Amino acid sequence: MPLNLTDETPPQGFERLVRIEDPESGLRALICIHSTVLGPAAGGCRMWDYAGWDEARRDVQRLAEGMTYKNAMADLGLGGGKSVILGDARRDKTPQMFRAFGRAVNALEGAYYTAEDVGISPEDMAQVATETAYAVGLEGGQYGSGDPSPFTAEGVFQCLRVGVMHVFGSDDLTGRQVLIQGLGHVGMSLAEKLHAAGASLIVTDIDKAALARAERDLGARVIAPDQVFATQMDIFAPCALGAILDETTVPQLTAKLVCGAANNQLAQPGIAEELRARGIRYLPDYVVNAGGIISVAGEIHKAGPGYRRDRLSGIAARVDSMLARADKEGRTTTAIASDMVKEILASAERSV
Repeated sequence: MPLNLTDETPPQGFERLVRIEDPESGLRALICIHSTVLGPAAGGCRMWDYAGWDEARRDVQRLAEGMTYKNAMADLGLGGGKSVILGDARRDKTPQMFRAFGRAVNALEGAYYTAEDVGISPEDMAQVATETAYAVGLEGGQYGSGDPSPFTAEGVFQCLRVGVMHVFGSDDLTGRQVLIQGLGHVGMSLAEKLHAAGASLIVTDIDKAALARAERDLGARVIAPDQVFATQMDIFAPCALGAILDETTVPQLTAKLVCGAANNQLAQPGIAEELRARGIRYLPDYVVNAGGIISVAGEIHKAGPGYRRDRLSGIAARVDSMLARADKEGRTTTAIASDMVKEILASAERSV
């Protein structure tokens, strides 16, 4: 049986939702395009063991809209899209499945660029790339972006320094207590940058080897995962799970600044107002963690290293503007960031 692509009715405000089924390889996937106002949609492919199509649809739509915001704030000339593959990444992967997915991406004729996300490796994306030119995040080649983690960490670091300037009156990190939750590729890279800048690190993770390395090489103090919100700190850098800021944890948080790489840090949108009311500056995750998609965008646009460097600096400049507006208007940074994205999109629509 041939690869089957079915256009479903997208939610209001979305452009396209495509269901993909390939009985021969076992592929079941969705591609969601939220907006192409600023350019072709770009966003990673996630493989997850969803309960069914309905759960996968909700997730891909949420992620696609988030990519519109992230790409707009990073000034990438790209719209927002996302794809998900239904299945267990540890058990169900096959090269045939990813090649079938590549054919599906190719059928959209450049409206959507895909890359790695949760459950997808560079090797998987290389299989996708055998069937389409719209697969990025690849190793090697003149414009290959490879591992995006260092770019993500650099973007978070630059934004954190801007936040420190607003909160403490200086961007000097010497002696500032920074708690990093999660020492994966991004978290460890961020820890190294903060250590080099003189910060005093507190770290937690379930990976004992990563903790030992941070303690040995970076002089970090190790705490148990359940001690995060009982620990005194100046800055909180969530770089692991999302939804960690909620009605229970925020009242315990001693940090004056939250800036980290984790996605979806707020359990509910209203948490942003609770943080503001407590005098805690929150830098929206989709703004500060855009280094990965900036790296991928350089590959899409076939740009040199200067492109990535300029866009990373641009993120920090937007954070500076966002914080200034939030102070002036007495509103949350999330509300200001949302307004900034809407202004960017409206300006692009007017210029068409």
